[in-house]
Amino acid sequence: MKPNDLPYNMPDAHGHFGPYGGSFVSETLSQALEDLRALYEEVRHDRAFQEEFQRELKHFVGRPSPIYHAKRWSEQLGGAQIYFKREDLNHTGAHKVNNTIGQALLAKRMGKPRVIAETGAGQHGVATATVAARFGMKCVVYMGSTDVARQAANVYRMKLLGAEVVPVESGSKTLKDALNEAMRDWVTNVENTFYIIGTVAGPHPYPMMVRDFNSVVGKECLWQMPEMIGRQPDMVLACVGGGSNAMGIFYDYINEPGVALVGVEAGGEGIDSGHHAASLSAGTPGVLHGNRTYLLQDANGQIIETHSVSAGLDYPGVGPEHAWLKDNGRASYVPINDKDALQAFHDCCRIEGIIPALETSHAIAYAAKVAPSMAKDKVILVNMSGRGDKDMHTVAQASGMTL
Repeated sequence: MKPNDLPYNMPDAHGHFGPYGGSFVSETLSQALEDLRALYEEVRHDRAFQEEFQRELKHFVGRPSPIYHAKRWSEQLGGAQIYFKREDLNHTGAHKVNNTIGQALLAKRMGKPRVIAETGAGQHGVATATVAARFGMKCVVYMGSTDVARQAANVYRMKLLGAEVVPVESGSKTLKDALNEAMRDWVTNVENTFYIIGTVAGPHPYPMMVRDFNSVVGKECLWQMPEMIGRQPDMVLACVGGGSNAMGIFYDYINEPGVALVGVEAGGEGIDSGHHAASLSAGTPGVLHGNRTYLLQDANGQIIETHSVSAGLDYPGVGPEHAWLKDNGRASYVPINDKDALQAFHDCCRIEGIIPALETSHAIAYAAKVAPSMAKDKVILVNMSGRGDKDMHTVAQASGMTL
């Protein structure tokens, strides 16, 4: 597919986005995934399911989330106008709840009383624990012990909501390792357990399913932006770890060729340093966690440890749909380092009175970088994927302060 070969209709029936995606799993999980695929295909066209999903989004999450003009910051930068899609105002404080509600409703349909999840920054864990409490399900969340330490507030929130939080001590003790442990749990308990994956990665149908549930973000933007400015934005920006928040806002803009789509990855200490988590900027294709995509790996195909100041972006892969969008040129992907993300975090706090998540701070850092070079009548829409309450300890530590 070329960038303007529209309409866009991916993945194919086998979960492939061009050469990416698919389902690379053990026989134990093959039938569970086929059952899930068949059910999801059914509920995509089931009016009762979709109406229940929309009711939960409206009355439990608080959708639609507003769009906000960052006017003071735009004026100070002296270029394009920056707008935020305020996913930070959702119940639980991020975009993650959009998807967890959808998957919890699927678990309920399948009669699975137990849900599991992996989490990095803790927002997906909190969102999963929240919907498990909402629907009366047992919940176990796997989280790397490094992330448990730097996201203590979210760990406590999960426990308050009734979830068991399991610290993972293997590997780099971050998101990749949490996902490994969650997959092991699922294989062992597949009969009674539904795995609520938090990003647009994993085996088919997860990349499609998570994208679809979170695409409510972009669908709202399609009518909100014309209401605010009379047209669609010139550029849509979102941070990319696994990529769920970016695909949520990108998806309905893929068929809008006049809108540039830019994903912002975790550049860590710089691409040349090797201490980063920018799979699309510096990775190569391979297979991880059940799908083929861009990975940070060595010449022997061994996964390289990643680094980011942001726990939610600290992952060595990316969703296969992003890999396809990169290759066909419909979206571009750029790295932002820790230092610039932290600066944007502080600027957003002090100029706009909004405390963003460190993940989001990567996207707004890039917006602040490119806006001055654009005309004042141009518009950048940034997906404000989450709020920064969870990052107080990390930011204080990076600033040489103590809480």
